[in-house]
Amino acid sequence: MVDKIRIENIALIILRFVFVLVAAGLGVQMVRSIEDQPVWLMWLIFGGVLLLGLATIAGDMAFRHKRLDIISALYFGLIIGMFLTYVLRLALIPVFPEGQLFDRIVLVLGMCICYSCISVLLQTKDDFRFIIPYVEFSREVKGLKPFVLDTSVVIDGRIADVVETEALDSQLIMPRFVIHELQGIADSSDRLRRSRGRRGLDILNRLRNNPDADLQIYDHELPEMAGQAVDLKLVLLAKHLNGKVVTNDYNLNKVAKLHGVGVINLNDIANALKPVFLPGESIEVRVVKPGEEPGQGVGYLDDGTMIVIEGAREHINQEVQITVTSVLQTSAGRMVFGKLGVAA
Repeated sequence: MVDKIRIENIALIILRFVFVLVAAGLGVQMVRSIEDQPVWLMWLIFGGVLLLGLATIAGDMAFRHKRLDIISALYFGLIIGMFLTYVLRLALIPVFPEGQLFDRIVLVLGMCICYSCISVLLQTKDDFRFIIPYVEFSREVKGLKPFVLDTSVVIDGRIADVVETEALDSQLIMPRFVIHELQGIADSSDRLRRSRGRRGLDILNRLRNNPDADLQIYDHELPEMAGQAVDLKLVLLAKHLNGKVVTNDYNLNKVAKLHGVGVINLNDIANALKPVFLPGESIEVRVVKPGEEPGQGVGYLDDGTMIVIEGAREHINQEVQITVTSVLQTSAGRMVFGKLGVAA
């Protein structure tokens, strides 16, 4: 990703350098088209054209965060720039008399318009697909809505396993500010937080190296994100992209729903895929510890489901047969309640 950003920056530098040369060349042509004029006027015309080109570059650099929803319908590269130049020429014909000077002015204005079109498209080509889904400049976009990944779901790691099953057929969006948060966790002085952050970065590399995963790093920040917390930035970005937030965070889940943004909770998916137990069904489980209520014992299935067993306190570290009495389903997980049957 660093190499990709470096290549884009080099391409912009080359574009701006060529643009300055073109501006200087047009300035020379305009000076040559004027005869019997003072030298100072010729230099003024040349300097004015060159200054206009430099001002165009300065304006482009000043507005680094382009609003794709405004400009995506206008800029498709050089073709649209040339078309706008032609329209501008038609609009100026009633105002200025046609001639060599008029043609030079149109050329200069067209130069600036074409540069703006190419520059915007070059800087936003990875995000252009979010605005116009059927126009893109790289590999085909899969799915209907992009999935914006949260820090918790990347650290959790199960998202990589789900993607490898090819159950998800949508583009995965990793915001740059989430990567910065992961890097901050990975550099923490706390050993546990440091290991969690490094695990998250390893999961990202695993997703990037998966040919079936369409993972894109989103570098831009919307103006309304300024000064906001990471969770709210995620919600605003998902709303802007008309996507969904993928998270394990309960609070982020609530915030996203409050803003009308769809949420995919991996805990809910995991719970939905766990075996279904019906009241009256018998299962075998090992009692590992006492429960909170008198006489209760607690066991766990292989998938982590907690089993609360009435009358099993005296059978800790034993395999017992229980009869399911009820099942409680929450976002945090599934709990099965049962009563002791016959010891296995």
